Amino acid sequence: MAKLRDIADLFSDKEAVAEIQRKLPKMFLIAEIESSRAGKMGMEVGTARERVIISYFIYKFGRDNVKIDLPPNEHEIDVLVNNKPYSIKTITGNGGVKAVWTVDRERVLEFIRKYKPKCDIVLVNIRWNGAGSLFLIPLGAQREIHQKLGEAYLKAPKPGTNPRGVEFSKDAMLDLLIHPKTLKITIPWKKEKILHDVFGRWVDAWATKD
Repeated sequence: MAKLRDIADLFSDKEAVAEIQRKLPKMFLIAEIESSRAGKMGMEVGTARERVIISYFIYKFGRDNVKIDLPPNEHEIDVLVNNKPYSIKTITGNGGVKAVWTVDRERVLEFIRKYKPKCDIVLVNIRWNGAGSLFLIPLGAQREIHQKLGEAYLKAPKPGTNPRGVEFSKDAMLDLLIHPKTLKITIPWKKEKILHDVFGRWVDAWATKD
């Protein structure tokens, strides 16, 4: 197997592709179980999924080559892999993709006015019991579509609502996902029955002698 240099290499590596297709749905299902209470999934599931993806990068590229200790004011970049920045985003079905999380109306409008793509995007589209995908949307493709659409690249929330963020517009996402530079791995999202003990590891930690 050739040495992996960056995340783009995963999309052409047969072993990596098979590994992602086989393991990612199960790991995301565990993340959902751990983020649910009384049958309802909490917002923390996004963070749990992000950790699954970053853990895979650590596994493939080595801990020393993956940096997650980023400045708190860096809202768009989630991880550096071999010093290259990436944003990680996950959506279920046809849900909207957040560009930034904020509820302040003035900040939303300022963000849209000043927005410029900053890094590659790793996007996971979850479609349980169907076919979803893992995408790598390169910075060059984002800049091209952003220049084409202008402020229509982002979707401002309706006044008086509390949508918790700014989304990429539907036109922008369609253009980005079919862009010739965008890479894609199709994933069969089979939802298996998993017996996962949410508290087990913590019980074990309490039970240790250390």
